[in-house]
Amino acid sequence: MPKDFLKDASDHYDVIVIGSGLGGLTTANVLGRAGYSVLLLEQHYKLGGMATWFKRPGGHIFDISLHGFPYGMVKSCRRYWNQDISDAIVPLRNVRFDNPMFSLTTTYNREDFTKLLSSDFGVQKETTEEFFSTARNMNFYDDNKMTTGELFEKFFPGREDIHRLLMEPIVYANGSTLEDPAITYGIVFSNFMNKGVYTFEGGTDLLVEKMHAELLSNNVDVRINTDVSRIMVERGKVVGVEVNGRQIKTGVVVSNANLLSTVFKLVGEERFDSDFIEKTRDVRLNNSSTQVYMALSPDDSIDESTGDLLFSSTADRFQTDLLLSRDISSRTFSFYYPRTRPQGRPRCLIVSSTNANHEDWEGLSKEDYEAEKDDLIETTLDALDKYVPNARERIVYTEASTPITFQHYTKHIDGASFGTKFEGLEISRGLPDQIDGLYHAGSVGIIMSGWLGTINYGVIVANDVDAKLMKSASTSYDSGVSSTATA
Repeated sequence: MPKDFLKDASDHYDVIVIGSGLGGLTTANVLGRAGYSVLLLEQHYKLGGMATWFKRPGGHIFDISLHGFPYGMVKSCRRYWNQDISDAIVPLRNVRFDNPMFSLTTTYNREDFTKLLSSDFGVQKETTEEFFSTARNMNFYDDNKMTTGELFEKFFPGREDIHRLLMEPIVYANGSTLEDPAITYGIVFSNFMNKGVYTFEGGTDLLVEKMHAELLSNNVDVRINTDVSRIMVERGKVVGVEVNGRQIKTGVVVSNANLLSTVFKLVGEERFDSDFIEKTRDVRLNNSSTQVYMALSPDDSIDESTGDLLFSSTADRFQTDLLLSRDISSRTFSFYYPRTRPQGRPRCLIVSSTNANHEDWEGLSKEDYEAEKDDLIETTLDALDKYVPNARERIVYTEASTPITFQHYTKHIDGASFGTKFEGLEISRGLPDQIDGLYHAGSVGIIMSGWLGTINYGVIVANDVDAKLMKSASTSYDSGVSSTATA
């Protein structure tokens, strides 16, 4: 008899959260802390969504998306999670760039970056400061049609080397392009430029373990292996969900699933206005990625001068389409040293990440698919050899993932790593106006990026839900008082 993962679950909750990516986890935690009854449902057997990890024989533990995030994570985790989680966030020491145009190492904070643009690229300090100020003051609600490419040309005309320096990490962070609105760049860049790049000491498994404990302390009912098939809507209002063949009632659902999956699969387009559906169909998915996971033996090590985060490329020029090409010329290497894993894992791990298109991997035969994965591993080892001498001989374990892998484990459409492009925010924010009690939390391209973006958007949505529930409670109270007075 299959295990009942909803055993002892209530028939009704104030809020049901679908999906345990960082946005869903944070929404659930904030609302649980506020005293609401919250049910968190995750279709996978572990929490975290894209913020996850996997273990392999030999003691290897690989992070999927723990590469780097802005300092804002410290403040967000301290405020919306706990001090213990916040205290484990530490700065990366060396961010490296290596390509035919330049080779350099930086802390990637504002002060160091300003000096770098002056000393290595000959940019006047005043120009750099004005650029930073412009990026920092960009706001989604401004009617600014400037593209990122136009922004770069305004401050650094004809300087493809500077455009590359400014753009490569942000493409990696949220999949944006030179053709996207400059706001999508400015918000992300200004956050990273605050105090540099940070990571979580101990790995994603430790982070999610701590988050799970915090959720339980706030009485959030957390369930894994619970695949929601439908969000139930009646007369324009959320009334519950169908999950594992069971119906559970609620007046509020927060979906941390992909935005398009939420609208078209979990709810159904017939529940929305036709013009809203038309706009939703125009929302573009962000790109996916490929990754190669590599481990050295416990008795081997890498000199930490190799860097924490390395943006490497053999391409003569920066072109967004090259970053998505199957003919890979640009790779981002994340190096994990024993200090990054202080919980008894004395080994060096390396994760190579490249942006990728789902369409380049779908439709391959099983044999061709495995051959392409093997080729991805082999070419990555070749590229790594420049930075880790004799890498091929020293690596004791390798494994590759593709957009197909991410789609399989996360159920993200096309394995999208960063949710939707910037236009998805309007749709995400507009869901409650279409269906009372329906909300979405997740990556929508513009509210910063990656981990920090999803956590902060989870907070925004939790506040929206809290306001709704408080208003409903107040209305119910007033109605009760009125009825009593009349009686």
